[in-house]
Amino acid sequence: MTEYELDDIDREIIYALQEDARNLSSGEIADRTDASSSTVRKRIQRLESEGVIKGYSASVDYQKSGYPLRMLLFCTAPIPERGERLQDILDIPGVVSVQELVTGEQNLLVTAVGETDEDITAVANALLDMELTVADEVLVRSHETTPFDDLSPERAEDEE
Repeated sequence: MTEYELDDIDREIIYALQEDARNLSSGEIADRTDASSSTVRKRIQRLESEGVIKGYSASVDYQKSGYPLRMLLFCTAPIPERGERLQDILDIPGVVSVQELVTGEQNLLVTAVGETDEDITAVANALLDMELTVADEVLVRSHETTPFDDLSPERAEDEE
């Protein structure tokens, strides 16, 4: 697959979806982009089929939902195998994300949530059972996200 080239309308659509994919209609996004609703719907379909938009998910506050512990586990896997391990890691109960890192000795970053220390220890043990080295563990107090500012319409206007 070739790299998909984003234009200003694509960027505005992605930015709007990052802000609130659940509540914005294609008509509301169209108003923001000066495109028609049908154009926005077609662009979203194309962005999805090209893999630019990988999916939609809820942003969960795990602490408020009864899982107060969020742990980052920095792991090391043999370089040729690290990409192959991602799905197996995601299948571990309590793991909510895994990132493949390409620099440094630690080449996998696993995020796990749990109710108790035992929940997180079970994740760490499962990683060790997969013959990964857990090099470091970091307890996270809070985690906030924001849409990527390079995709914002204001950013595009500043560059003109």
